[in-house]
Amino acid sequence: MIKDITIGQYYPAKSILHRLDPRVKFVGTIAFLISLFVANSLWGYLLATAFLAVVIVLSKVPVKFMMKGLKPLFFIFILTVAFNLFLVPGKVVVQIWILKITEEGIRQAIKIGIRLIYLVMGSSVMTLTTTPNQLTDGLEKLMRPLNKIKVPVHEIAMMMSIALRFIPILMEETDKIMKAQIARGADFESGNLIKKAKNLIPLLVPLFISAFRRADDLAMAMEARCYHGGDHRTSMKPLKYQNHDIMAYLVLLVYLIADIVLRIIV
Repeated sequence: MIKDITIGQYYPAKSILHRLDPRVKFVGTIAFLISLFVANSLWGYLLATAFLAVVIVLSKVPVKFMMKGLKPLFFIFILTVAFNLFLVPGKVVVQIWILKITEEGIRQAIKIGIRLIYLVMGSSVMTLTTTPNQLTDGLEKLMRPLNKIKVPVHEIAMMMSIALRFIPILMEETDKIMKAQIARGADFESGNLIKKAKNLIPLLVPLFISAFRRADDLAMAMEARCYHGGDHRTSMKPLKYQNHDIMAYLVLLVYLIADIVLRIIV
């Protein structure tokens, strides 16, 4: 399960998506997520499916690798679909004791399920094709106008970058600690919910200690290098829009217009 978490990971490849400006990918991801909630018909979801499929193909990230990120969310997916399936009122199709499945519930469950899957996969494309440094620079550039209202943009971008860097490191550390505890006889699978929670203590304690130690080492390294945030810091690789970035914005605009038109006419 730990190895199935792909959030925060970067998949190196030579694709056009990897070469895109991170600001384009930020805006594109947000626009795609908005389009999922704008779509309200079969044609809208087919358009979103086609757009996501083309993006995945262009990213050159294996589909199996991307699908791994859905496994940890399987329980949340089932729970969300079940709530919409049984709790949405409407015309009853099937009734099992006090549970009623309605036509409206089925439609709503399908929509929510598709939106959840596409939301995870669409967000994964951005993180898999963009390094943490690029994500930080892109986010800082996009949020720079907020400096005028005293929002600490650089600090927010730095915290996000550190968090993204720590996710795969902590996942690897968790896997190592879990294997070491299993070798010592620990059991993380058997027992009821309360027992399973208690069994996680030998895993969580060394994990937290390791995380705090890494955070302290990082803070000392930044202080030793006289690091201080601010607007006057320069980037080693300044972000500049290229022709393919402008084309990507145009494609994104066409997609959003088509999605809105389908929402109106269908």
